Amino acid sequence: MKLLVVAVGLRVPDWAQTAWDDYAKRFPPELKLELRAVKTEPRGSKTLETLYAAERSRIEAAIAKGMRLVVLDERGARLTTQQLAGRLKSWQEEGGDVALVIGGPDGLDPALRAAAHESIRLSDLTLPHAMVRVLLVEQLYRAWSVNAGHPYHRE
Repeated sequence: MKLLVVAVGLRVPDWAQTAWDDYAKRFPPELKLELRAVKTEPRGSKTLETLYAAERSRIEAAIAKGMRLVVLDERGARLTTQQLAGRLKSWQEEGGDVALVIGGPDGLDPALRAAAHESIRLSDLTLPHAMVRVLLVEQLYRAWSVNAGHPYHRE
């Protein structure tokens, strides 16, 4: 199974890339993790709808047909680590690949959110996009470790 993280924004601080790389290398071969960053649409004088459409187009181009679409959104479902582990296990049992999408500065196009199979939130707090990438990869690794009986997660 592949977990594809699609993130709007091409550049992140070095600390965030280092953290991403550290967690990404921990994933087992049967759970491939990939990051595809797509360009943020320049803000300028464009309407929000125009910005959303441009970023949605880039996001959709990065995702293979048939992938399960999971968006990260402030209105998404609140999950505990155990619940995320359960979701990861069910995604693995279903056998398809999963695309997890992190939006741009203004979030995600409402049509893309509506088309998603599920919507989850990482926090009630507003987080910088670089932090979201790091938090997501750490929580995905933690969810895998829970399912594998690995001692990384303690309750």
